[in-house]
Order: sequence, then structure tokens, then C-alpha cells
Amino acid sequence: MAIGERIHFFRIMRGMTQKYLGMTVGFPEKSADVRLAQYETGSRKPKAELTAALAQILGVSPQALDIPDIDSYIGLMHTLFVLEDIYGLTIGEADGEVCLKINKDKGKDAAELLKMLSAWKEQADRLSAAEISKEEYDQWRYNYPKFDTTQNWTKVPSQTLSDALIESFQDKLKD
Repeated sequence: MAIGERIHFFRIMRGMTQKYLGMTVGFPEKSADVRLAQYETGSRKPKAELTAALAQILGVSPQALDIPDIDSYIGLMHTLFVLEDIYGLTIGEADGEVCLKINKDKGKDAAELLKMLSAWKEQADRLSAAEISKEEYDQWRYNYPKFDTTQNWTKVPSQTLSDALIESFQDKLKD
């Protein structure tokens, strides 16, 4: 999902209009809705500073907005391949179903990813057991790692993933 679609998703979730969000981020009232529409439709891509400002207003992490573009099945598959290369993601079978696993022996990055996924599973289990609400679960997901109490993060290994994804999708970025 492209960044514009994520901005739209969270804006609607928060009950905001394009004009309101645009004005709140600092666009002039006359053009606030048009400017925001350009970002939501993908005709413009916000710079890092604007992404951070939008994320703050929407109450999410900037990383929740700027995720890899996985709108196509082929793009999604190549994202998974990059995760295999960098983080030891493997494909297997469990109970007759295809599943993705992390080979923690692949290295430090794989072990860190396994910890992060375990934290996610813990929150999903808490949601299933009705220990937390869907809103609390979404708050945890959309602000990750801010509300993750299972670990202390000094560095999330996202730059390596970002660089690898950019290299893998160079031909899409030229458009």
C-alpha cells in the first residue's frame, strides 16, 4: 500500500477531512484540501518532514505511513524475498498450511525480527483473549515500537530493509 493510501486510511479512521488535515499540517486554507488530495492520490510524495508532521497529527508512527508499496502480488512477493535475504524469513508448512518462519540462526537481524514478531503475536493473543480492545491493539500496531513494552529498542533495522527494497524496486521508482 502506497503512502498516499495510508494517509487516506488514517485520515478517514480519525474522521478528518482533507481540508482539516491539510490546514492542521500547515497548508493554506485555500489549497489545503487540494494539496492533501495530491498526496493521497499519489501524484505527489511527501518529504520526510511532512510525513512526520502528518503522522503526528494522525497519531501514528511515521513508519506506519511510509511502508513499502505492496499493492501488487509481484511487489509483495519481492518484498518477502528481500525479507528472506536480510532477515532469514523462510517458507514452510505447519498443520497442512503454508506459513512463514524466521530462521533465528540467520544472524542478529533475524533474531531481532523474531523478537518483534513475537511481541506482535503477544498483542494479537491479548486481543483474541479480550484482554485489550481492538482500539488498543491498533494503537499498539500503528505506533510500533512506541508502545511495545516487551523490549527496549535502540535501533530498528529498517534502513537496511529500506535500501534493499529501493534497490529491488528501482524500475518502479523511475515512473
